[in-house]
Amino acid sequence: MFHSNAQTGQALNPDQVVTTEHTVTVKGNKIPYKAIAGTLPVYGDSGKVIAGVFFTYYERSDVKDRNSRPLIISFNGGPGTSSVWMEMGYTGPRLVNIDDEGYPVQPYGVKENPFSLVDMADIVYVDPVNTGYSRITGNAPPSKFFGVNADIKYLAEWLSTFVSRYSRWTSPKYLIGESYGTNRVSGLALELQNRQWMFLNGVVLVSPTILGIERTGPVDMASRLPYYAATAWYHKMLPADLQSKDLTDILPEVEEFTINELIPAITRGGSLEDDKRKAIAAKVSRYSGLKEKVIIQRNLFIPAQFFWKELLRDKGYSVGRLDSRYLGIDKQDAGDTVDYNSELIAWNHAFSPAMNHYLRDHLNYKTDLKYYMFGPVSPWDRSGDRTGENLRLAMAENPFMHVMVQSGYYDGACDYFNAKYNMWQLDPAGKMKQRISFKGYRSGHMMYLRKPDLETSTNDLREFILKTLPKPGQPAQYNKTF
Repeated sequence: MFHSNAQTGQALNPDQVVTTEHTVTVKGNKIPYKAIAGTLPVYGDSGKVIAGVFFTYYERSDVKDRNSRPLIISFNGGPGTSSVWMEMGYTGPRLVNIDDEGYPVQPYGVKENPFSLVDMADIVYVDPVNTGYSRITGNAPPSKFFGVNADIKYLAEWLSTFVSRYSRWTSPKYLIGESYGTNRVSGLALELQNRQWMFLNGVVLVSPTILGIERTGPVDMASRLPYYAATAWYHKMLPADLQSKDLTDILPEVEEFTINELIPAITRGGSLEDDKRKAIAAKVSRYSGLKEKVIIQRNLFIPAQFFWKELLRDKGYSVGRLDSRYLGIDKQDAGDTVDYNSELIAWNHAFSPAMNHYLRDHLNYKTDLKYYMFGPVSPWDRSGDRTGENLRLAMAENPFMHVMVQSGYYDGACDYFNAKYNMWQLDPAGKMKQRISFKGYRSGHMMYLRKPDLETSTNDLREFILKTLPKPGQPAQYNKTF
């Protein structure tokens, strides 16, 4: 049902929404919900509106008491991309029209998401400034928005406005971010807590970046090998004895080799004995699917760009960066880098027409503004990125807060082993390890695009939320263990 009008033309109204009523069948149950699409203002220091942030908010409509109903706040990354990916591919009530492996099909459009979380939680998808339909208004400088810490600061203010407008202060709250969105939600966890006095029950990191946690030299050079092994296994490029095993049976072996042998060998550099260098190269070759000679020529270090080009070079293909199940064809097989990201092109193919159609024809949001799948947010100030440390401190300050990491084994941009490294460094003393969990999936950066992983990953989210909801009257405190 149409409730109000969005703006037409290309001028942004920073404070206007459209409300529509819908149903979706989730796990066999018909769920009524309302969708609110529109903009809420960002206020500057003087109290004037400096931007309008576009959002879509899904609220189950047959729930009377929202005091105990979870609110999920969802961001994607880039920086510079909207929340379209998780809204239309993961947790929202509608999915893009793709096949079971995530490849685009026609006709373009959307279908019901039988695994949506809208049955158990209300969800808001937020598009930061210059993504989706979000825009700067007036003369606010881009530096107020385009940077690690600026992004966190204004979005925390905006979330306080949203939570107040929609009366969600008493609800359990969860942040979920994907890719650069993991920097965003890690920083927001502390900013919301210490500047907006808003406390969270959980943070979910989907395909996390390095979160400002320093890793240079041998650690950085060696840490992608487990991802290389997963990719080589998928493309059947490993030796027969490894290829005959299941993926999750070989990865622990590769991880142990990476930590215990490859990092120390690269650390030794030119002082490494020739026979030891050859033995390490042979193992890297065994696990990566690349030729031993190539590995020795590169001093045991295989850059990711080169791997994407080299693995299937003899077969005439490159592999995708964000999801190495996808194949690309380059102008020439020679060279060290691929011509394009085959997976991202496929995803844009499916998501861009579907989202424009969905917002206009399903949610009745009418505007001539361009919907930015990837918006102009450069230059982005990456200085002072302490988002991993921010998340650690927020967890330490808040005994209720839990963290779950979700990673695809075939993600070469934010690989799963570096996600594990994040977890180890987030809690170097091991005092909070019972509140940090990891889940791996047999797909890439957007692991939910593969239907079996969509079902598994949404179930993991459900279990995470149910596990982290405190019992009525349960205090937020650390229990003495002495």
